[in-house]
Amino acid sequence: MAKKMGITKNLGMLLLSIWLILTGLMQLVDFAIPSANIIMGLLALAAGVLILLGK
Repeated sequence: MAKKMGITKNLGMLLLSIWLILTGLMQLVDFAIPSANIIMGLLALAAGVLILLGK
């Protein structure tokens, strides 16, 4: 039986995927977010903690 592709229910993996997409966009299209370093750092930290906790 094929598994359906969908949005993950794991919050840590969801945050990680958002971080990866934003990082890629900022590199490819010179996309700038005000305070990007702080936002991306917090997003990466939250994703890492949630993945370690298994959430």
